[in-house]
Formats: sequence, structure tokens, C-alpha cells
Amino acid sequence: MADEPTGLWLIGARGSVATTAVSGLLALRAGLVPATGCVTERPELAGLPLPGWADLVVGGHDVAQTPLDKRAELLAQGGVLPHHVLGAVREGLREVDAEVRDGYHPATHDGPQADAARRLASDITAFRDRHGLARVVVVNVSSTEPPVPHVPAHDHLGALEKALADPAKRVLPPSSLAAYAALNAGCPFVDFTPSTGIALPALDALARQEGLPYAGRDGKTGETLVRTVLAPMFTGRALRVRSWAGTNLLGGGDGATLEDPAHADSKLRSKARGLEALLGEPVPAPLHIDNVPDLGEVKTAWDHVSFEGFLGARMSLQFTWTGLDSSLAAPLVLDLARLTAAAHKAGEVGVLRALGFFFKDPLGSDEHRFAAQTEELYRWAAGLGR
Repeated sequence: MADEPTGLWLIGARGSVATTAVSGLLALRAGLVPATGCVTERPELAGLPLPGWADLVVGGHDVAQTPLDKRAELLAQGGVLPHHVLGAVREGLREVDAEVRDGYHPATHDGPQADAARRLASDITAFRDRHGLARVVVVNVSSTEPPVPHVPAHDHLGALEKALADPAKRVLPPSSLAAYAALNAGCPFVDFTPSTGIALPALDALARQEGLPYAGRDGKTGETLVRTVLAPMFTGRALRVRSWAGTNLLGGGDGATLEDPAHADSKLRSKARGLEALLGEPVPAPLHIDNVPDLGEVKTAWDHVSFEGFLGARMSLQFTWTGLDSSLAAPLVLDLARLTAAAHKAGEVGVLRALGFFFKDPLGSDEHRFAAQTEELYRWAAGLGR
């Protein structure tokens, strides 16, 4: 599969994560930086039939209008993008920005959602044809949406398509409409956000009907990554966790989005599901997400774990994680594009359970322990190389 041109189509293509991923890809291609943070460059995954850095062609959808090179300047000011890299990739960012098309926004779209989906799918297929790509992997890195109420049309593909054709209905949130359009364009889909996205029975049916793989959701980059390593330690040592409280401080676009309680609810639910699964039982786990604009791209998480040992002895663990979330997320976006492309090439269909390694709320899997997820990823990847 090396040397086979492969598309990476980003939903939210002008956001911080997308801009960091594209900048990093261009820098890797030019040999300016090492592949630090890229799981697909680990020795355990060496020799897999993955598209190379030079094989990936990038486009996308976004409702934002700030060009990629201007967004990259802001990221450089925030410490995410080194200034020497910015200068080297600026022209490449402009070329990618020329491949970004207007995304779907329910407030500006008139008519049935089916029309919007056809436009989105047409943008992707035109991109694929224009560049002679073997396949296109669509990755959602857009802003987190609020949870959506369940409606019967979410459960059956026929009912969903009937509702999409009704101009009076808005049956899918933007993330799910993007997934629907991607599948109709014949493209695998990856949801890096906690939004509803592809996590609907009707969309699973469409993916299987079209013979396409998909993966998700909610990229695991910071606090939750640490939790998936530490929580199994407590259960393995038969220590009882009494509570696990946390506070997240963040700025930038994520901070502004998650300041809205409705949007934050998706993230909080994702984190809570994972912790309960890791500990094997529900525990009090209050978590606060606070927008601190001064932090910019920096995200700080503080956790306090109260636990009980032999004879009821009360003890605690505290940790602080401070990271640049876009820097942590961007290489995983590239990894997911490469691995999902290889899965599509190999003929895999439906949810890619093994890629749960990358997610807080893994679709198709109840496994949250990082070590176990790592082993499953390596086993699965070894099968791709056969």
C-alpha cells in the first residue's frame, strides 16, 4: 500500500487540531521533525502496509473562514508550532487550504438535510477524483456538540433517509450528517470527538451496507490517558477507589466551546463512562471543566483519587497533567488515517474495535485499560501485514 495516494479529509479542517496535524504532516514529509507521538512509527508497527507521509493528500470541510496559514500563526504564538516549522510549511498550508470546502451548519442551510449530505459527499468524491486517490479517510476533528436526543429514525437506515428528505426535519446533528455523507461517498470515517457522529445504529448499517470500516470516539490525549493507566493499578492491587475528582482548565477554542454546559456534557459523559468501566463499579467522580482564556492552547488537569487499603486505611493520590492538546492529538489523527486506510484496503467492514486504543469512549469495545488496548492494537495490526 506504500506509494498509494490516500486522502485525509478533515471535518473541522481549519481548527487547531487539524492545523497542527497538517503542519506536522508537511514537516514530517520534509524531514524537518522526528515522528514523536506517532504510534504508527513504533517498532511494533513497523512493516505494516500503511500510506507514507508523502502519500497523504489533505482536504476538508469547515464553517470557519480563517485560512490555515493564519491559524498556524496563532498556534506558533501559543507554543504549539515551532516558528522554524511555520516558515517551512506556510506554502503547503495554503495549498491544503485551497482544498477546504464550506461545511454544513444547520443555521445557514435551507431545505432537507439530504441535500446538504449530497453536497458534502460530492465535495469528497470530487477531491478523490481530482487527485486520483485510492481512497479517502474522513476524520472528524470539529468542535464538540451537545448530546442529541434519540429519535426512532436513528435506529433504521430507511427511516433515517426518509427523515433526511423531509425539509421540515433536522434529524442529524452536523457530526452525524458528516458521517452519513462520508459513507455515501464510499469513505471510511473516524470520529475524534465525543459528538454523536457515527455512533447511531442506522449509520452502522450504512457502513456495513457500503463495506466500509469506521472508528471512534473522543480522542484520548491527556487526563483520560493517565486514568486508563492508573485505574487498573488500583483494581489489580484490590484497592478500593472511593472517589475520583477532577478539574480541567483550558483555553482556546475548546475552552470556549466547553464553557457551554450543553457542549461540555458530551465530554463529561465520555469521561465518566470510561472511568466506571475501568473501576468495575460506579464511584463518585465529580469533574469540572473551566474556560481560562489566558491558557490558550495549554490544558491542565488535576485529579484527586481517594482510595482505601487494608483495614480500611484511607489514602490518596493526586496528579497534575499539563499539555498542549493539539500537539497530543495531531499525531493520533495521522495515525488513525493511516491505520483506517490500511483496514479499508484489507477489506475490513464495520467498527474497528482495535482502534479503541486511541479513544476515551471506544466504539465496539468495553475495554478501557491502556495496556490491554495496546496489546489488542498490536495483534490487530500484525494481521494487517499478512
